[in-house]
Amino acid sequence: MTGWIFCLVLWGAAPNPVDARDIGTGREIPTLSYADQPFIVRTDDGAWLCALTTGTGHEGAPGQNVATLRSTDQGRTWSELVFVEPLDGPETSYAVLLKVPGGRVYVFYNHNTDNVREIPLDRGPNLPPGVCKRVDCLGYYVFKYSDDGGRTWSSERYPIPSREMDIDRQNPFQGKIRYFWNVGKPFIHAGAAFVSLHKVGGIGAGFFTRSEGVLLKSQNILTERDPAKITWQTLPDGDFGLRTPPGGGPIAEEQSYAVLSDGSFYCVYRTIDGHPAFAYSRDGGHTWATPQYETFADGRRMKHPRAANFVWKCENGKYLYWFHHHGGRFIREHPQRPNIAYDDRNPVWLCGGIEADSPEGKVIRWSQPEILLYDDDPYLRMSYPDLIEEDGKYFFTETQKDVARLHEIDPALLEGLWSQLTEPRPATEDIVLALPADGQPMPAQIALPALPAFTARDTSRPDYGTKDLRQGFSLELWLQLDSLDTNQILLDNRTPEGKGFCLQTAAGGTVEIVLNDGRSESRWSCDPGRLQAGQKHHVVAIVDGGPKVISFVVDGRLDDGGDSRQFGWGRFNPQFRGPSGEAMLRIGPNVLGAVESVRVYRRAIRTSEAIGNYNR
Repeated sequence: MTGWIFCLVLWGAAPNPVDARDIGTGREIPTLSYADQPFIVRTDDGAWLCALTTGTGHEGAPGQNVATLRSTDQGRTWSELVFVEPLDGPETSYAVLLKVPGGRVYVFYNHNTDNVREIPLDRGPNLPPGVCKRVDCLGYYVFKYSDDGGRTWSSERYPIPSREMDIDRQNPFQGKIRYFWNVGKPFIHAGAAFVSLHKVGGIGAGFFTRSEGVLLKSQNILTERDPAKITWQTLPDGDFGLRTPPGGGPIAEEQSYAVLSDGSFYCVYRTIDGHPAFAYSRDGGHTWATPQYETFADGRRMKHPRAANFVWKCENGKYLYWFHHHGGRFIREHPQRPNIAYDDRNPVWLCGGIEADSPEGKVIRWSQPEILLYDDDPYLRMSYPDLIEEDGKYFFTETQKDVARLHEIDPALLEGLWSQLTEPRPATEDIVLALPADGQPMPAQIALPALPAFTARDTSRPDYGTKDLRQGFSLELWLQLDSLDTNQILLDNRTPEGKGFCLQTAAGGTVEIVLNDGRSESRWSCDPGRLQAGQKHHVVAIVDGGPKVISFVVDGRLDDGGDSRQFGWGRFNPQFRGPSGEAMLRIGPNVLGAVESVRVYRRAIRTSEAIGNYNR
């Protein structure tokens, strides 16, 4: 009898190594399609209640609506969407939540109640008139309430009166129709609730052409059960809201607030000046100190584009700050800055903050940042986050406008940020090479243990395609150069064909890393002017195969590009296969001066660890 032998091959792609910073690893929050502002409060029954703006079209399209949904398992599963307004009504957008004592939850949002379908464009001088048909940022700021943890919402909506200010009178309708929106989360202080609002003076280039921030204060919303009797006051006093620092541009928007331990209000917000702005109020929002551009604890101005930058006060009394760590004069001086300032919201960087004393009251000192989240597509943008703490865990939400997600964050990353400002912690794990050995001189060359491959062939896939291993490595040196001449080789494992890596001096008094896998070459340098001849320096080059980013930390300071370039960090080829070259690592073969010590790590160490190494 003739027999047949069947061979059944089951192809199943083995999962790529997981990097929790990759937004694709997050837990998805259901939406219709468009997804914005996934903000969360915890209800009295222990559930997470999320409000978001969603729709079947793109941002601002007709049919946009606010929806809420609940989770009782930290975002692993979610209830069905509950829409706050009828789906066939006018645009309903940009919701924030407030839970008050007694368990009632309020949802605040934009509502185009009058169903205005077009508005005049702010075209500026010598340009023909035009109209804008996107109408999701005008009308009335309103609220509804829920007494069942967000399962249902009141049938009636209630408008919030906002005092007319100069920016309202300057719009095309002289304030009869208001332009505004909000992304800032409400907060409670001294028995009152405060809700943020971003007033807009015109629609045109960059969409909003003028903006400033106010607070809507309710003294009785925490206790008043009749929503029609809730009272509101617009702050600050006077005719103007929070604006940019003196000499700044016309955009001051998306204000985010925190209340410090002495009752001071801290507010940070976006501009198109290349830097985030901030201000303090010492009298409950009635007046504000002159706004300034935000700085790190070492005094350097932070860089940031036209993107949400949010602050949160954590349960431990410390702070976290979400921003994008690039910009400066390259945005401020760009002829199309209202539009190009929206670019490059990927990756997201996070700072840690602690309180400090000043003559005026408490202030926040900010650490240097770490990469918090990223996507492999550099054009994809992520923003409008929220922070939730529960059971000692930290979770961030974010949206890239099509998918909203929730991400659990490694607490060690956050503790490292905070410890920068008190006692920086060095990197002690994953060291594959440390020179010189005790009592020994620095060798001219030494065998280099294998460093991780960055990509590999995935033999579990039917097409045998690429597996991204999301690995990294770091190089740390103490050195003193007698000259800043270029092409002094500090570290080098390259083959005669150039395959491997090299750390060398480059133009502008910099140190440059070169990555070559025999198929492509990438390189990035530290900021110009960081090295001085005759001085001892600590240099850390970090090659991070998650977001595909190279960063430098020189003398305990993470590069930000300064006035020389928009980005202090750079991207390398995502197809880079790895840093393997020759078996021997050459150390300072032509250095004018000395490489005093070397450490090689088989991972991308964190900014905080590089700072800890400098201070150890």
